[in-house]
Amino acid sequence: MDNKMIAIRKGRRATRSMQKRKPRDTKLTRSIKRIRADMAEINEGQERIRDGQKEVREKFEEISKETAKLKEETNIIIKQSAANQVRLDLMFQIIKARSENDAPRDAVLTQILRELINGKAEPELKQAPRGEAITRSIN
Repeated sequence: MDNKMIAIRKGRRATRSMQKRKPRDTKLTRSIKRIRADMAEINEGQERIRDGQKEVREKFEEISKETAKLKEETNIIIKQSAANQVRLDLMFQIIKARSENDAPRDAVLTQILRELINGKAEPELKQAPRGEAITRSIN
């Protein structure tokens, strides 16, 4: 009689647990528990994979941004180098004009150099085969 009271208090589960389980049901229950444990383990593995992929994606984006920044800085340095080459070329032409006592050419070249240095004029750059800048020679 005590068993029935316990069964009533605990509901349907209590009545089932009091019955003897068949060996087939026990195997099935163990199999289901094992499958659920395997599924939980697989889910954890998939989560770790997703986290790893996210980290790799973030690092790749960071590297891409850094690469773009370095390319931009490299282009700035190349332009500065070319502008410096133009100025040096003008200075050489000025020295050559002075050594030849060509005052009009010296004056024109000096004026162009001043404008370049003050930022009032843009150098006319053409790429030479070896990479240095070529300026237009003024005759």
